Amino acid sequence: MAHTPIKRHKALQGVSREHHHGLLLCWKIRTGLAKNISPDRIKTYVDWFFDVYLRPHFELEENHIFPILSHDHPWVKKALADHRRLTRLFTSTDHGIKTLGQIEEELERHIRFEERQLFNEIQQLANEAQLNIIAKHHNDEKFNDNTDDPFWN
Repeated sequence: MAHTPIKRHKALQGVSREHHHGLLLCWKIRTGLAKNISPDRIKTYVDWFFDVYLRPHFELEENHIFPILSHDHPWVKKALADHRRLTRLFTSTDHGIKTLGQIEEELERHIRFEERQLFNEIQQLANEAQLNIIAKHHNDEKFNDNTDDPFWN
């Protein structure tokens, strides 16, 4: 099913770009697994991505974006539970194919939920002051990929 691109407020565009990079991580995991790449090689990249990009992304959402709806909102509760589950998967000492597959599936599902539902609601309800706070706290640096071991090529 095709989805029409969502017009994001400028303050949320960088966060949506980060979601795109998260979806690319999912693709890289799928590609690596399909090519029978060693799970340890894939996990090395996954760990780097989590530490450099995903952990700060979760912090931004939890501290500055989700409060727009309140932590009692059912979709925010779901997103927070997803973050906890994803953090457990990413920080697991199990580097096996099953864990990598769970990361790939859960991260993609989570990103699609945030982009298609949660962020639409936030964008509709946020006032300019709240959007300015997001823009102020978002580090809109260019994505610099770790190409030390491009196992996905």
